Amino acid sequence: MQKLSLDALARELLERATASTSGRAARTVHGGHEHSLRQTLIALTAGSALAEHESPGEATLQVHSGRIRLVAGGDSWDGRRGDLLIIPAASHRLEASESSVVLLTVVVR
Repeated sequence: MQKLSLDALARELLERATASTSGRAARTVHGGHEHSLRQTLIALTAGSALAEHESPGEATLQVHSGRIRLVAGGDSWDGRRGDLLIIPAASHRLEASESSVVLLTVVVR
């Protein structure tokens, strides 16, 4: 068994994102390319974004802190701490309205 403090890692990733020119930092906390289930903690500074991309499988996004917007085509969903967004099976992007940390969970088939 392994235990991980998401709060501590979120603080570390936000510091790294703030120091980065991209305004982003991430770390896979469970799984990886050799597993079907992958969970990644992602930090974004206010105003930064993940460019439009496709999802490799079913995915959810849990907002750990901050405020984000998930945009897919003409639709968008706002999320804040505690919200769980189901990522659509369509091209999408993620924008940070304020400095934020999210937990991305993806199941690749």
